[in-house]
Amino acid sequence: MIKHLAAPLLLMGLPGCAGFAFMGQGVANGFIYADAVTPVHHTNNNIGRKTGEACASSILGLVTTGDATIRAAADAGGIRDISAVDASIMQVLGIYAKHCIIVSGTG
Repeated sequence: MIKHLAAPLLLMGLPGCAGFAFMGQGVANGFIYADAVTPVHHTNNNIGRKTGEACASSILGLVTTGDATIRAAADAGGIRDISAVDASIMQVLGIYAKHCIIVSGTG
């Protein structure tokens, strides 16, 4: 009986694992699926039309790669004067998660 319950209990414990890699980043998490953008920081600079994005990805919260820094996002968008920083999360069943920093500003 216990052998038959082991696999379902293990699978029930997996959802959300990939999201553990980005806990405390100030973005919304979902148990089954998440795809959300939240504000992180803003400045008194005028909101520019340029945006840049930098991302990191995680598999089961065990392997995480990428550069989701504000500097990488600003460089990607050619931004010198940052006006706002937002964060996004996309997570599927706790197996895969992607966390991105989105910077707005002027060059």
